[in-house]
Amino acid sequence: MLDYMGSDELAANIFRASQTKQKLEREQIKGKEKANQAHFVVGKKVRQTIEELGGTLPEDLPTPVKSIQQLQREEQKQLEQQRQPSLFDQGESG
Repeated sequence: MLDYMGSDELAANIFRASQTKQKLEREQIKGKEKANQAHFVVGKKVRQTIEELGGTLPEDLPTPVKSIQQLQREEQKQLEQQRQPSLFDQGESG
C-alpha cells in the first residue's frame, strides 16, 4: 500500500500513527478494542484538519499506475536484457 502513496498521504499517515502512539502512551490505553478506537479518533481528527485547511483527502489524491516494486522489476529486467549478447552483435566484422 505504501508503494502507491504520494508524499502528502504518506505524511498524513505518519502523523496519524505518531499521534496515535502518543495518545496510547499518554492515556495508557490497553486492549485491542480501545487501541482501535484511539486510532479511529486520531484518524478522524487528522482528516478533519486536512479538510479544514483545504487539503485533498487521501481517497482523492492521485495514485501512481505502478508500484515501486513493479518499476524496480521492470528496470531489473531491462538491465538483464542489456547484459545479454545479441545475435546481431556477433560476427559482424564484415
